[in-house]
Amino acid sequence: MEFRIADTFTDSLGRLTAQEQKAAKTTAFDLQLDPASNGLSFHKLDRAKDSNFWSVRVNADIRIIVHRTAASILLVYVDHHDDAYKWAERRKIERHPTTGAMQLVEVRERVEEVEIFKPKEAPVAPAPTAKPAAKLFDNLRKFELMAFGVPEEWVNDVRSATEDTLFDIIEHLPQEAQEALLKLAVGEKIQPPEPAPVEADPFAHPDAQRRFRVLTNADELKQALDYPWDKWAIFLHPAQADLVERSFSGPARVSGSAGTGKTIVALHRAVHLARVNTDATILLTTFSKPLANALRIKLTSLVGGEPQIASRVVVKALPAVGYDLYTEWFGQPQIAAPALIRSLITKAASEVEGHRFSLHFLVGEWNDIVDAWQLHSWDEYRDVSRLGRKTRIGGKQREILWAIFERVRAGLAERRVATWPDVFGQLTEKLTQKSTMPYDFSVIDEAQDLGVAEARFFAAMAADRGDGLFFAGDLGQRIFQQPFSWKALGLDVRGRSFTLRINYRTSHQIRLHADRLLPATVSDVDGNTEARRGTVSMFDGPPPAVVPCTDAEHECRIVGEWIKDRLKEGCAPSEMGVFVRSDAEMKRARAAVKAADIHAVELNDKVEVETGAVAISTMHFAKGLEFRSVVVMACDDDVIPQSVRIESVADNADLEEVYNTERHLLYVACTRARDHLLVTGITPVSEFVDDFLQGS
Repeated sequence: MEFRIADTFTDSLGRLTAQEQKAAKTTAFDLQLDPASNGLSFHKLDRAKDSNFWSVRVNADIRIIVHRTAASILLVYVDHHDDAYKWAERRKIERHPTTGAMQLVEVRERVEEVEIFKPKEAPVAPAPTAKPAAKLFDNLRKFELMAFGVPEEWVNDVRSATEDTLFDIIEHLPQEAQEALLKLAVGEKIQPPEPAPVEADPFAHPDAQRRFRVLTNADELKQALDYPWDKWAIFLHPAQADLVERSFSGPARVSGSAGTGKTIVALHRAVHLARVNTDATILLTTFSKPLANALRIKLTSLVGGEPQIASRVVVKALPAVGYDLYTEWFGQPQIAAPALIRSLITKAASEVEGHRFSLHFLVGEWNDIVDAWQLHSWDEYRDVSRLGRKTRIGGKQREILWAIFERVRAGLAERRVATWPDVFGQLTEKLTQKSTMPYDFSVIDEAQDLGVAEARFFAAMAADRGDGLFFAGDLGQRIFQQPFSWKALGLDVRGRSFTLRINYRTSHQIRLHADRLLPATVSDVDGNTEARRGTVSMFDGPPPAVVPCTDAEHECRIVGEWIKDRLKEGCAPSEMGVFVRSDAEMKRARAAVKAADIHAVELNDKVEVETGAVAISTMHFAKGLEFRSVVVMACDDDVIPQSVRIESVADNADLEEVYNTERHLLYVACTRARDHLLVTGITPVSEFVDDFLQGS
């Protein structure tokens, strides 16, 4: 007998108390071990539309709803007695007549009209001349809507949907129908999937597998029940599952805007590689220690019951990867502090005559060109492409610059210290001499901020394995690195670059506003494009609030009261984040959280989110995090884009890159929010805020 679990069961389990969850899990295990046990109390639900719905007694008040046939048992819901029965009476499980996928369908006639179509606020009576709201899908016929997975009994409701009622209606539909309707609503032209053969197993359909999963043993059930809030660990979207399991002939990259599940795909990809390559070691890496720790926790959630898999997936931050390998092969590296490098550049510049380069320009030239590309001779610097450094310099100027940087290299060598690009550069040379690699496969998250030296390192490590590299990232969130050609370094992802378009994390309203900060299409140096149009969010929410403030005290009061309101609504302190552009504005963030009379924790490379505390940090440390409620404050006109960066630009051509990365920063901060977003600043506010509001 097959034993399955539905995503609705894990959702409902997570809403019970800890004691209730424990009792429900015990009963679930008993069901899996022996569904015919005399100790299990089954009760047929006579009022349910689905004749296969039964309840199973957990204790005096808690009931599990199961879909029971001669061949299978499916756990579908758990709740208190009356609520569980009411839920079951309004639903049925059936094969969709067109797509062939098994669906959990809400019974249309049992849903209260007033609950579905009731506006979120009391409607204002329209003027006598007001036109009725346009129907979004009135031009589509019944068979066309059903081809997208809309249940037959919901077709008429869908055809009557307007912009105001769309989200109220689609929340009652299966997810594949929701996604299709949202794409159609924003004007995207999509083709319905090919229907499955009549004889095909409806539970094997890709759309069915995103909500129903077969559990073959007790360990799998334990995993599913231990992490009911992490639905991603059990159910994958078909587009995600395809990328996870596909074989590639070269480096592959998955992209997508914030919240589309790139990290989830990276995690599942690493685990899949470990499963199908039983002797392989897989590296799962990202650019910072806090994000690596978060990946490690998620990996435990995904394969906690499979130690043989978990032991072969190594999760490390990228600097730790370099540090550990360098220590093993060459001895412990001494990393040069940024202050030391800045001091060496200042000293070298004072010793070389005939230039007017600013310290800011020289530091940028060192970081983005000389150190990044590991240039050690005049010939290398003379011939290098200065992609991303748009200030034009002639041959004579290059000679003067190299005289400066040559002294900097000598100073580093004299002190026996190295930069991170030095570390990865030496590792890359070593890899070219080795017959075996330290890792068989590498999965790199947040890959948009990969540096030149790190990219070369991965290209060398996967030189003899076509599918050895898998990257996940979003060009729209590139905030640390100058653009460079991956292809020139041996990382050609053309034809193996894919974009995810379903946003699970951020509400429709927040995503819509945040997307206005970026162009509709973002391209890399090699011509790979990431189109942001066509991305849809799976849930509705309140529009983000933007409040221009008269001064810092006014902003502090506004943010403090907003945080208090979210706390009153049930948002936990650890589910809230406050972000500012730089350390210079952190004082304002601290004051605002203090005004809300709540504890704050300041995030950095070593400090992470704490229970009972609101997280505050600069926008750079927001990357990779997510919160129910977010405040992005201090968005003043001279703060973002940062005035010191604008003033230090030596050539107008460099302004474009400055503005791009500043926009990306604000985009990253805003898209950390799931449900609620507040943006504040002292008037005049940033010009980016005007773009954020455009069309509101």
